[in-house]
Amino acid sequence: MANLAERLSRYQTTNTSSRPVASGRLVRVVGLTLEAIGCRAPVGSQCKVETLTGEMEAEVVGFSGETLFLMPSEQLTGIMPGARVTPITEAGGIPVGMELLGRVIDGVGNPLDGLGDIYTGERAAFNAEPINPLARKPIKEPLDVGLKAVNGLLTVGKGQRIGLFAGSGVGKSVTLGMMTRGTTAQVVVVGLIGERGREVKEFIDEILGTEGRQRAVVVAAPADASPLMRLKGCQTALTIAEYFRDQGLDVLLLMDSLTRFAQAQREIALSVGEPPATKGYPPSVFAKLPALVERAGNGGEHQGSITAFFTVLTEGDDLQDPIADASRAILDGHIVLSRELADAGHYPAIDVERSVSRVMPAIVSEEHLMMSKAVRQVLSICRKNQDLVSIGAYKPGTDQAIDQSFALKPRLDGYMQQSMKEAVPYEMCVNMLRSVLSGQ
Repeated sequence: MANLAERLSRYQTTNTSSRPVASGRLVRVVGLTLEAIGCRAPVGSQCKVETLTGEMEAEVVGFSGETLFLMPSEQLTGIMPGARVTPITEAGGIPVGMELLGRVIDGVGNPLDGLGDIYTGERAAFNAEPINPLARKPIKEPLDVGLKAVNGLLTVGKGQRIGLFAGSGVGKSVTLGMMTRGTTAQVVVVGLIGERGREVKEFIDEILGTEGRQRAVVVAAPADASPLMRLKGCQTALTIAEYFRDQGLDVLLLMDSLTRFAQAQREIALSVGEPPATKGYPPSVFAKLPALVERAGNGGEHQGSITAFFTVLTEGDDLQDPIADASRAILDGHIVLSRELADAGHYPAIDVERSVSRVMPAIVSEEHLMMSKAVRQVLSICRKNQDLVSIGAYKPGTDQAIDQSFALKPRLDGYMQQSMKEAVPYEMCVNMLRSVLSGQ
């Protein structure tokens, strides 16, 4: 036991100084993975790798015998055979503080917005200790997100973790942007992971806007970033959200997307030799998903909350995709965006029938819950009988429920649609739903 403690103490870090460590050398590059010998470092620690243009940071992601497997945090350029590899012993983590509000940073906390360096008084680790589930406050009150379809029919509670399932091009980013402007949360943390560079700038300038940026922190790790940077981007967004939650604030976390996080972990795991298990995804992916998601939620007695929306890309609009299926099991509900509704110009394209908020019964009144169920019944009846009505096989007056449902559906469609710049308060959403169902 003493020998183990002695070995572990060798890798402990301090905030004030660095310890001299032995450098190793690079012996092999396979795909995105660097292999080094001659130095010792624990998994998860950082190393500096010598290149033709300076030093590049890389993270230890595995080892085999005396060989370390490193994943670089940037593009592989200027790497030489036998390059020097030096473990970093300074304290890691990212800067956290109120100074982050209004800023855009990369996956490890470096500024991307050209507004200068960020100086904060604290730093936080990428992987925080999880909160004891029994110490968390229960979800008891709704969070206003400014969307009528969500506030009225899929009410979200403070501290809930919910998935936004969508294929490409159905208004996922626009829906997230509407939430940032319409929410009553005090702080918004946005993680743009694996998105196209154009989409990142468009989201910040047009969808989020100047007003939305004032209380938001944007973490961007675009598609051309290394897998390690995309992975770190998700962890950074959670770390920042946890900091604001610990200050007693209500935080809205928008992570776009959970699928890119899984794909980044897949690239890293396959590079170090982990065997694929489910459609190319190795087991470590399905272990890291709940570890990331569980960091969101309510805090303890004197802490705030993190209400999280994790977007999940569904390949070919298939909700049985491995990542989509695994995400549904670990989240507190899911909102499905329909391509059919998007093609018809129905925005936001939320398919209420296929969506569910698992905490809604605990946070809304009995009347509100009954109104939501009534809307689902109307939409279900209309969907099942749409073909009969379209071809004229149904005669009006035959079934009162069908007649009433088709008479009500245009008003419901109008209620669920919303312009991009419009934000409707929670109480107004409930009152509007009551008026629609009563025929006023």
